[in-house]
Amino acid sequence: MQAITVRDRHAGPAGMSLTDMPHPHAAENDVIVRVHAAGFTRGELDWPATWTDRAGRDRTPSVPGHELSGVVVELGYGTTGLSVGQRVFGLADWARDGTLAEYTAVEARNLAPLPADIDHTVAAALPISGLTAWQGLFDHGHLATGQTVLIHGAAGGVGSIAVQLAREAGARVIGTGRASDRDRALALGVDTFIDLQNEKLEDAGEADVVFDVIGGDILDRSAALVRPGGTLVTIVMPPKVRPKAGHAVFFVVEPDRARLTDLAARLRDGRLKPVVGAVRPLAEAPSAFAPDKHTPGKTIIRVAED
Repeated sequence: MQAITVRDRHAGPAGMSLTDMPHPHAAENDVIVRVHAAGFTRGELDWPATWTDRAGRDRTPSVPGHELSGVVVELGYGTTGLSVGQRVFGLADWARDGTLAEYTAVEARNLAPLPADIDHTVAAALPISGLTAWQGLFDHGHLATGQTVLIHGAAGGVGSIAVQLAREAGARVIGTGRASDRDRALALGVDTFIDLQNEKLEDAGEADVVFDVIGGDILDRSAALVRPGGTLVTIVMPPKVRPKAGHAVFFVVEPDRARLTDLAARLRDGRLKPVVGAVRPLAEAPSAFAPDKHTPGKTIIRVAED
């Protein structure tokens, strides 16, 4: 099969290449998925799990990408809950070969059934963004109806989902981003938008929950905007500056079949619309990782035609 692989930790996107790889093996409780569409996170080339297994051993050449939508073609020993020929989507393990490949091995519990009327390209934009948004807002931020949430990167892959989920929950939403993101964020439903290039973050006012996907100085300054008893939630790094009278949480998204099923239902009902910014073939995946590449929404890699 063909896959995008990385070998040199210091080469960045320039070290990615389209390679012939052995067909993956289905371990116990695994399924093999024929990947139709895949998603990725540009920063994953800096993640330790991209380069080593759970025991710290080098596992290159490794395949990046952790979101997928496709069809089950093989079941590992003991696998239950899924069947050969079933359409699925979900989240691949961090420390195993990923989804930028024609086939990949995934733990069955990390996948959810995909309804026939949802396109693979749209489904592949949902696992990391959707689960991260839900877990950040509700599992860690405990956002409730009538509260105010400040969402950084409101027009991005995670932020755009978070805005929609927060609005449906009855929260007031303040979004931040670049000047070019304003119209898109307003269309998603933010009540107020702060242009971080030309406006002061502090003008956003206080919020019950601040959801950060940017890190750095923005994360540090966000601590002062958390209301007493509120929560600063980030997926970038453990906060160095914490709210004076609130909480601070750093988390890494976790697989959740039940929540994926719920997100798919919201998508079918029209209550949730992932923002797909660009769709590119597998051979062009390396250029899509370029750090200076700013595409609104989520870039999806199309691996196979439906």
